[in-house]
Amino acid sequence: MPAPPTSAVTTPKHTLATSYQALEQTYRHRETTFATVMTDRADWEAATRAQRQLAVAADVELRRRHPSQHFPPLRSAEPEPATSAQSDDLPLTPDGSVDIDRQLADLAAAHQAFADQQSLMIPSEDPGYGDLGQAFPAWASLGRGPILQPPKPEIPPSPRILQRVLDRDADREAAD
Repeated sequence: MPAPPTSAVTTPKHTLATSYQALEQTYRHRETTFATVMTDRADWEAATRAQRQLAVAADVELRRRHPSQHFPPLRSAEPEPATSAQSDDLPLTPDGSVDIDRQLADLAAAHQAFADQQSLMIPSEDPGYGDLGQAFPAWASLGRGPILQPPKPEIPPSPRILQRVLDRDADREAAD
């Protein structure tokens, strides 16, 4: 008796393999979404580094000039970590677990909003001129080297080059 074709038979191993492939696709999608969010955060970090350093330097200078005055400490504009009450209000699935799909959709929407903000252009007052450039350009990193730097060491010419110059000068003198 011939064996039935394998495509018509669904074995527990086949079901398990299909399930694992679906999980792999789901987790790859999550990984891509989280990697995109981390890239956005790194871009934000790089774009705002100079302003944050200036704010800290200005705060230090203000406190140095007015030591007797009380100033509130600098605060980050980052949202505070979720409290336990806020954690309890997270959207849940019917089985009581956190709705990760909704959170991933929220992260994708936040990425789209960030990307839209990064692509904003400054319009020109003259309609025929065109845009003036990006509204939020990537900031160049500030150099941390000293202001005064020693001169670069002089590179001595090779003996062969020196000999060619001497020969050239000798030829010129002979021609005169």
